[in-house]
Amino acid sequence: MKFVAYERTLQGTGASRRLRDAHKVPGIVYGGGASAMIELDHNALFFALKKESFHSSILEMELAGKTQNVLLRDYQMHPFQPIVLHIDFQRVDATTKVTKRVPLHFINEENSPAVKTDKCLVNHVVTELMIQCQASQLPEFITVDLSSLAKGQSLNANDINLPEGIKLITHGKTNPVIVSVSVQAAEEEVVAAPVVVAVPAAAPVKAKKTEKQNKK
Repeated sequence: MKFVAYERTLQGTGASRRLRDAHKVPGIVYGGGASAMIELDHNALFFALKKESFHSSILEMELAGKTQNVLLRDYQMHPFQPIVLHIDFQRVDATTKVTKRVPLHFINEENSPAVKTDKCLVNHVVTELMIQCQASQLPEFITVDLSSLAKGQSLNANDINLPEGIKLITHGKTNPVIVSVSVQAAEEEVVAAPVVVAVPAAAPVKAKKTEKQNKK
C-alpha cells in the first residue's frame, strides 16, 4: 500500500495546530537513519486507517520524491471527534526484525462439527496475535481454519500453524486460548397460565339532591 507524505519544517504546538487547521496531520518517521518530521493529508490518512492492511503490512511512503518502506507504529485520535492528531512510522528493510500485532481471519467456522452438527457457539477470544519476524516475512493477516472444531474443544495459540520464520509473542502467557466453544442453552417454552384479576364491584353512586329537593 502506497501513500504520500511531505517534509515538515516547523515544530511545536502552534505549528501542529496550524497544520490541523489546514487539514494536515503532523507525524514522524524514524529508524534506519535520522528521524524526519512529516505531514500528511488528513482525509487520505483517515480513510487509510480504516483499512486493515494499513495497520499490519509494509507500506510504501513517498517522501521528497523517494520511496521508503515503513510500518505504522502509532497514531493518536481526538478524544471525541473523527480527527487524527499525530502519526508515527518506522523505516524498515527486508532484514529488519519487527514485532507487530497481526489480525486473525477465521474461516470455515460454519462448516465445523461444533456449529454444523452440535449447534454450538464459537467465541473468538482473541482476534489478533503479536508476532516477531523479519519485515519481508510480515503477513498482512493470519488465517485460522476452524473446520475441524468440535463440541467441547478450544483452539489455543500453539494450535495455529504459523509460517516459517514467524515467532509468536505471548508476553509470559502459556498457550492462551484463541477460540472457545460453548453449548447454547436449550430454549424452554414456558406457557403461562392465564391470570384472572378480580375487579371489585363499583360502589353505588348516590344521586345528588337538586336544589329544589333540598328546599322541601
